[in-house]
Amino acid sequence: MQREKSFRGISKRLAIHYLENLGGELVDGDPEDREAARVEAEDWTATLTVDTVSIGPTVKLTEVTVAFEGIEEALDSLVEQFSQKAMRAGG
Repeated sequence: MQREKSFRGISKRLAIHYLENLGGELVDGDPEDREAARVEAEDWTATLTVDTVSIGPTVKLTEVTVAFEGIEEALDSLVEQFSQKAMRAGG
């Protein structure tokens, strides 16, 4: 099963940190660059990509897109917990 969500106003480094706190381990990529990264756990994998989006004519935000993949039961909990953490940090 796959799910994809985008989060604005959160850094890739912080998104990786949250996924690690939820039981994952960074297996590919660097938290500090804009290249894709992959975090894996026993029942799921999350691939992170980073982009910059414009909000109006002058404001730009970082947007981290997370593609979650794994068994349905694990993803339900993971996506909910990650979303709560990311919404507190981002916008």
